[in-house]
Amino acid sequence: MMEEQEETETKPLHQDAADSHVRRNNPKKGFLEMMLRPIRWLRMLSEELHWSFVLGVVIVYGISQGFGVGLSRVSTQYYMKDEQKVQPSQAQILIGVIHFPWIVKPLWGLLTDVVPVLGYRRRPYFIFAGFLGVISMLVLSLHKNLHLGFALLSLVAGSAGIAIADVAIDACVTQHAISHPSLAGDMQSLCGLSSSVGALLGFSLSGFFVHLAGAKGVFGFLIIPASLVVLVGILLRESRVRNFAYGRVKEKFLDASKAMWTTLKCRDVWRPCLYTYLSLALGLHIHEGMFYWYTDAKDGPSFSQEIVGSIFSVGAMGSLFGVLLYHNFLKNHPFRDILFWAQLLSGISGLLDLVLVLRINLKLGMPDYFFVVIDEAVSRMIGRIKWMPFLVLSSKLCPSGIEGTFFALIMSIDHIGLLSSAWSGGLVLHALNVTRTQFDNLWIAIIIRSLLRLIPIGFLFLIPRSDPNLAILPSEMLRTKRVNDVLEPENMEMASLVLASD
Repeated sequence: MMEEQEETETKPLHQDAADSHVRRNNPKKGFLEMMLRPIRWLRMLSEELHWSFVLGVVIVYGISQGFGVGLSRVSTQYYMKDEQKVQPSQAQILIGVIHFPWIVKPLWGLLTDVVPVLGYRRRPYFIFAGFLGVISMLVLSLHKNLHLGFALLSLVAGSAGIAIADVAIDACVTQHAISHPSLAGDMQSLCGLSSSVGALLGFSLSGFFVHLAGAKGVFGFLIIPASLVVLVGILLRESRVRNFAYGRVKEKFLDASKAMWTTLKCRDVWRPCLYTYLSLALGLHIHEGMFYWYTDAKDGPSFSQEIVGSIFSVGAMGSLFGVLLYHNFLKNHPFRDILFWAQLLSGISGLLDLVLVLRINLKLGMPDYFFVVIDEAVSRMIGRIKWMPFLVLSSKLCPSGIEGTFFALIMSIDHIGLLSSAWSGGLVLHALNVTRTQFDNLWIAIIIRSLLRLIPIGFLFLIPRSDPNLAILPSEMLRTKRVNDVLEPENMEMASLVLASD
């Protein structure tokens, strides 16, 4: 491998020019090179980080979160609307409750970092998460006339299964971001690509599946992604922790908590976390109000289930395009510059919903479906471009030894922001009297949301203006622990390269 790299580095410039000339004069070869580039990229990641890590990311991010969440989002919306008969503002609140397990991600992170099960730190949690998802989806799919409280509990349990698996794979991503800081952007691109491609497939099939089998039938189908998470726990190669002192678990929890608090007090850590929360909380989530207007409004589009699924699938394509833009053109730019333009465009793009709700698009001769898919694609693309720097920055804020726990803490702060956005959006919809059949004031909620999205621009000074390919934390926070320390990151054998890096 090293010899190949040296030969590539020492290849004469005239040979590079000749190769470029051949590609220009041989379009078939150029197209083949373009098609092989993603495969070579995946091969490079597999060689540097090990194939089991890449497979875990694809299953957890691509199939469980991407494909699974793509299916469950549409089915959950129709389940709340048609099966449980709730109002838009109430549905907005309940959707926030369903995501509560993501707020307590530090708990899952502490468990995976501190408490091994049967000698393993990651594998048992993948298996538990998968079985939790399987059981919750079985209850939702098989039980008739399920009470709203029990339905909500099952949905929360399913969300917890996805969150626990997410914490486990995030720990692996963060660990490799520390040992391979130059690949941090590539790893987040892999996560984003897997999630976006999976979501594209999930949303594309969601409307068809809901129409064919109903919302509960889709819940039954979601047993498959949960089962694959169990497979990750089985295939993951991990070193076994021997002679673990379970009597010291409390002490380990306290040590990890102190390490997290010490890191969080670092100026380069709490400032980006605060900005991330403000950016998400001020986004004002009113998606349920728009969803009800799409499907129930007398003067609205009255979209069918298949149309709603196709709209979300186009949005997933926009998200995928955002990942590609970031990976190919933006990943080496300073975080602050990217977030400025992303936040500004997010506020402006939010006004597209205003054009739709006020029916201005029809006056301009633009059909509802055509306008909505453009709106969804643009909004999701901008949202993904804004989210990618957050992920890369978060992975660089985690100290060695508690990568999973601290990354989970940062992500929980993000989800507190999303929960604040969902609940505040529900309160705004309720205050404006937006119901299942009344949408006269929905346009006011859209304007409020767009204006609030611009406020975080004033807090961009909280984001470091540093090279995204360099470490942010002080070097002493990135040092590995001693071999027998419970917080020592090399206990995980995702790749022999990590073990040999000491």
